[in-house]
Amino acid sequence: MQSSQQQIISHVATWLQSQKPVWLSTILKTWGSSPRPIGAMMACTVDGDLIGSISGGCIEEDFLEQLRDGSLKSQFDDIAKPFVVKYGVTAAEQARLKLPCGGQLHVLLEYIEASDSNIGVFNRLSNDLENHSKVSRVVNLENGEISASDSSGEDAVVMSEEIMTHSLSPMYRLLLLGAGDVAKFVAEMALALEYDVTLCDPRPSYLDNWCVDGVEKTSRLPDDVVRERFSNPFSGIIALAHDPRVDDMALMEALKTDAFYIGAMGSERTSAARRERLPELGLSELEIDRLHAPIGFQIDSKTPAEIAISVMAEVTAVRHGTEQ
Repeated sequence: MQSSQQQIISHVATWLQSQKPVWLSTILKTWGSSPRPIGAMMACTVDGDLIGSISGGCIEEDFLEQLRDGSLKSQFDDIAKPFVVKYGVTAAEQARLKLPCGGQLHVLLEYIEASDSNIGVFNRLSNDLENHSKVSRVVNLENGEISASDSSGEDAVVMSEEIMTHSLSPMYRLLLLGAGDVAKFVAEMALALEYDVTLCDPRPSYLDNWCVDGVEKTSRLPDDVVRERFSNPFSGIIALAHDPRVDDMALMEALKTDAFYIGAMGSERTSAARRERLPELGLSELEIDRLHAPIGFQIDSKTPAEIAISVMAEVTAVRHGTEQ
């Protein structure tokens, strides 16, 4: 699976390799109830093939109409560099584009030629995202030249008078430990939130009877799986097995990684007992403090679905740095 940004970058790379120029739109600023966040993208060929979204659909329709009647290209030809389009500035335009009340978008439009340089940049961006490496797209606003940077900041878009730096995000991964009912609901919600999900359980009798479409299953030892594939800042590890032989084996490796989220299901008593065991596995107090346990937000959840809601709410808050 790919994140929405990966999909767009990958499509642009493929279109450019096929010698098709591409229009690329990037949201720079929003006001009010904007449909999409800063950094969201939409890409389109001159033939009208489109991927991504910057609104609920009406701006896309307006964009395609300008593409068809030639007015979009004429705007670019007049200045020969990227330009900013402001949507929803007036109440009439908000109504015409069906933007939420008070919603405004500032969008950077780039016309990207299928040059060797641009093909190389987008191939690199696509490869870096596929390899879960931090990367940014850097655009010279004076001449439209595009480059890639190894750095990636907390802000999706940073603007100066001459440069736009757009931090790109690869697909986030979640490793679920334990093939149970809670894991099914967590997996389904995580897929809906665009995570790449893997379920690990070395107990064959559990794994064989567990299935969620779109989730990879593995019976390998959890610590090996964590070490090889879930040790970077774009990974989360969620222990749901209620079996120390599965959960603790993963946690002893996970708590030493850069994973953005590590959690374990269990009551206050179970979680306290786990914290007493973990030092015996060679973990320091600082490493153990990274563990979210009991897992999830406290919403008096009882059913597997309710527990899954609390878990994914906490994962989302940690990912966005808004955990209370």
